[in-house]
Amino acid sequence: MTDSDLAHKRAAGAVDPARVLAMCSGITFMAFLDFTVVNIAFPDILADFENTSINTLTWIVSGYAVMFAALLAPAGRIADSVGRRPVLLWSLALFTIASLVCGVAPSIGWLIAGRFLQGVAAGGMIPAALGLILSTTPRERIPRAVATWSAASGFSAVIGPAVGGVLLRVLDWRWVFFINLPIGAALLAGGLAVLPGHVKGSGSRLPDAIGSIALGLGIAGIVSALTEGDKWGWLDIRTIGLGAAGLALIGFTVLRSRAHEAPAIDIALWRSPAYTIANVALAMLSANMFAWNLAAPLFATTIWHWTILETAAALCVGAVASMIGSLAAGRLTSPAMHGKIAILACLLFAASNAIWASNLFGSTSNFLGGWLPAAILGGGGLGLGFTCLSTLAAGALAPLKFAGGLGMTVSVRQVGGAVGVAGFAAIMVSSATPGSLSAFHHVFVAAMALNIICALVVSVLISPRFSRPAGARTATGA
Repeated sequence: MTDSDLAHKRAAGAVDPARVLAMCSGITFMAFLDFTVVNIAFPDILADFENTSINTLTWIVSGYAVMFAALLAPAGRIADSVGRRPVLLWSLALFTIASLVCGVAPSIGWLIAGRFLQGVAAGGMIPAALGLILSTTPRERIPRAVATWSAASGFSAVIGPAVGGVLLRVLDWRWVFFINLPIGAALLAGGLAVLPGHVKGSGSRLPDAIGSIALGLGIAGIVSALTEGDKWGWLDIRTIGLGAAGLALIGFTVLRSRAHEAPAIDIALWRSPAYTIANVALAMLSANMFAWNLAAPLFATTIWHWTILETAAALCVGAVASMIGSLAAGRLTSPAMHGKIAILACLLFAASNAIWASNLFGSTSNFLGGWLPAAILGGGGLGLGFTCLSTLAAGALAPLKFAGGLGMTVSVRQVGGAVGVAGFAAIMVSSATPGSLSAFHHVFVAAMALNIICALVVSVLISPRFSRPAGARTATGA
């Protein structure tokens, strides 16, 4: 089914963009939720597998993150070639099965293997889901559709600890995974009924297999090095070797893609300055968000000594603010306005980090005077920023390249997130007293500075060169 076919079917009412959006946003919510929902179950998992080291246990998170980031770009290109609906539904089925493997895991090895499988499946779900949303939504409604999708993904990332806390309090850690079974089954049934069949992108030819494998392994190597560098040591041969190998493989893929008829990386996408700048800004914003997602609950539980449920409830403030910000940004239609609001979003998040780094976040608990305003500013900034920048990246893509281009965008965000996690760990460890109040303040000062730099990067997007309607740009190689 081509994009012109979809336009006819939309006009005839055979494809309902609102139902496709709801279904794909639900699938996206489940995939991103599993990034953070597991973190809070660590103590209980460790208690069940008492002979397991902390270093081994971290692969429950790292394995998911590495496979997710590695497969996003290749999976997007595959979805563009063979069809977004089958890639999405098969990936969703695999994710549901992998959740069952995690839930019944008799050993830590089985649990880690299940998490790797979940990461593989999530890597296929996200670009296919977003590609379906954008290819079935009329051009004038794309900003609002991206806003809804961003609200779902952003809300899931922050609400994860709250969901995990409730499940742990009422049941046990295995239900963090079992909860995906009925949700996954319901989404599969809905997807079969709602999603349009075999929506393809730029052709039926699969992307270069060698280049796709090299790209996936390269991203996996970089994310692994950044994720494990603090544990292994930044000068450890494993850290340096993985990072160098990852960069070399990506470089090999780029060179191979320049001459290949069906390249693993669509070089033409990166010739669009708007697409490139939006991705750089998204990576920086992701670095800040991932660092905050670690720092905020850790600060609350170790410095203010809040309980898990108190921390989970407080995190909901930022989640709700993020969702509201995403939906508000979806009402914007001008690329220039998206750029201006993205700058404002970066500055709001910078202001939030300034509050976290101030005396309002001292050794004494201060929800109303500290946490509440910081969470509203930070959550709202993230919702506005991710939605506006994602819309700008989507606007720089030809419709036939939605899944592949946005798969690459989400990969860039994940690499940025890995940098944020590594930066958080490095600053905490390098402080005079790791884990102290001053160490947290140093993290938030660094995040504030990065947000200001991000605002400067985004400011390039509001120049007259990038203020034309997306349809007028041809730099994407459409």
